[in-house]
Amino acid sequence: MLDLTEATKRVEAILFLMRQPLASRKISQMAGLEDGTQARTIIRELNSRYDQVGQAFQVKRVAGGYQMLTRPQFSRWIRMLDHVPGTVRLSTPALETLTVVAYRQPIIKAEIEAIRGVTCGEMLRQLLEKGLVKIAGRSPELGRPFLYATTKQFLSRYGLNRLSDLPDAAELCGQGLLEENDPANLPLAESTTEET
Repeated sequence: MLDLTEATKRVEAILFLMRQPLASRKISQMAGLEDGTQARTIIRELNSRYDQVGQAFQVKRVAGGYQMLTRPQFSRWIRMLDHVPGTVRLSTPALETLTVVAYRQPIIKAEIEAIRGVTCGEMLRQLLEKGLVKIAGRSPELGRPFLYATTKQFLSRYGLNRLSDLPDAAELCGQGLLEENDPANLPLAESTTEET
């Protein structure tokens, strides 16, 4: 059986009940710890113990915080539960639009359309509805068009901690995942915002 200290039990209970990723500082406040460093240390210990005994879950760093998640190999059985939301399935055009937004954010609709070569209003609407993209402000350009960026839900959904965790587009080209002139083969924008 696991021998857990009182502080570790508090952290584990908080992570068990939270549906959203929590920053280590917030976990430390809620669990009555000294600071975020102590929370991160406890999380590492928990994961080590979970690995040792082969638990079906682990604490992952996603969307700038920590969240207790079921290990991927059990997802098939978890999806059979009625209260578990299904996977968000995106069409190829929606995925292409999301990729352009993720790698070039903040970006206006006209730039997305120029990169993809087709209109993308409907794709942006769908991504906004699914909570994967948000309006991040307005461009100073003529007409002050909306700027689009990804959300924390995007990071969480795709298991990313921050935008810099996105695969390097140059690496994807060599693996046959992207063509050399594919719209997704774009460097990250200099002004990406991660904590929104």
